[in-house]
Amino acid sequence: MIKVSLRPILTKINLPTVLKTTILPGDSIERLFVATQTGEIFYLGNGVIRTFLDIRPQIIKLGVAGRGYDERGLLGLAFHPEFYYNGLFYLHYSMAGTQGPGALPESFQPNPCVPGTLNLRWINREIQYDHIDTVEEWILQANGQPRKRRTLLNLRRPFFNHNGVNSLNFSPETGNLVLTTGDGGSGYDPFNLSQNDLEIAGKIIEIDVLKNTFVNNPPAVTRFNELPASIQETLTVIAKGVRNISGISFQWFYNQCIKYIGNVGQDLVESIFSFVDYKPIPVTELIQAAMLRSEPDQEGFINLGWRGWEGAFPTSIIRACSGNPTLNEKTIAYYNEAIKTSARRLQPLISYFHKDPRPAKFGGTALTGVQPYMGNEIPALTGSVVFTDLARDDKSLPPVRGVLAYTRVRTDCNPTDFRVIEIGYNFGPQSAFYVSLGTNLDQSRLYLGVYGSMKVTDFNQGTVFEIVK
Repeated sequence: MIKVSLRPILTKINLPTVLKTTILPGDSIERLFVATQTGEIFYLGNGVIRTFLDIRPQIIKLGVAGRGYDERGLLGLAFHPEFYYNGLFYLHYSMAGTQGPGALPESFQPNPCVPGTLNLRWINREIQYDHIDTVEEWILQANGQPRKRRTLLNLRRPFFNHNGVNSLNFSPETGNLVLTTGDGGSGYDPFNLSQNDLEIAGKIIEIDVLKNTFVNNPPAVTRFNELPASIQETLTVIAKGVRNISGISFQWFYNQCIKYIGNVGQDLVESIFSFVDYKPIPVTELIQAAMLRSEPDQEGFINLGWRGWEGAFPTSIIRACSGNPTLNEKTIAYYNEAIKTSARRLQPLISYFHKDPRPAKFGGTALTGVQPYMGNEIPALTGSVVFTDLARDDKSLPPVRGVLAYTRVRTDCNPTDFRVIEIGYNFGPQSAFYVSLGTNLDQSRLYLGVYGSMKVTDFNQGTVFEIVK
């Protein structure tokens, strides 16, 4: 078993959603930037902590509906590959003043015996939504002050959850901004947005930020065909069938760029997907195909399979067995959809279980980060893919602990297994939810974001660590 230690870097902060490094214009040091869910961005260097940006007044009021738990807020921060020269960076957050009633009056669960629950439609979208997320381009001015430059997208979201986290990253292959959100929330994707080609929810999208659309205050939309034509032309879709994503990460292996996606599960498993080759589809092509009532060529297009598939398994409803409450029965939720997407979907690199009876494994809760590690300080991890789970499903008494684990990509591309990384650090009596995972520019360092509570309204309980030998 690999054992690591944790070195505290930043303490007593709000919930850290994004951890990544960059070099500021005119600087010579690579600095760690930490974005919090509540809207602050800090950076560190030479032991000094500074505030880079504070947009807390622009963030939706958090923790109202979920009794302190929330999945909205500041969710994405990405620096342009030429940030050192042009000062451009990008934010994804849930906007203040956009709280709506939500798309459904109550929680949702499909019932295969009631066909109506399998074919729900999202109606009255202009008023029946939870909030609006925005993706913005900002610039760091010569005087060192950031200012907003333009809005790229305004997205209406049906529910408060599944908005993605660490949701903005630049592709080293294409130079485009990659947006990874989720299926819009609730559970089981009630409206099957993730498989509908015109729906923005449940997709991984590339944005060509070199195309200066400068549409003043673009409309808040839910479908690609509702966007102005100039914005449509900046977008391509990399993948569909997404439930909820903890970002996308990239690893150069010789001359190939491997992509890793962590897809949060429903009730059975958490899954990590990996691919090299893919065929992105321009949004204009998806819209044209819909107008002609035809289907675009999807050969080579990435489909993660949700909502018919949860990782490597058909999506299931879990109920206690009536004859034996200690056992569970599992019923396939969307049988027809599982068949429809079975041949087209991408198989996960790994799926790890919420309940795992095997020794030296763990029961997962929610995948919160996936990062390749190419450093040499922890030789046993070099070249592996490290991931974090929010909290070990452990029947023992509190305090709660997250999980750090790793896997390796097999050269035959077959599914692989994972191993737990033992952490030599004493968190004391407080809970330690592992909420984020980050790396530096050359992937030689790993950073872990830990929070002492599941509630974003419990303030200043966050610590950012460097993972060291």
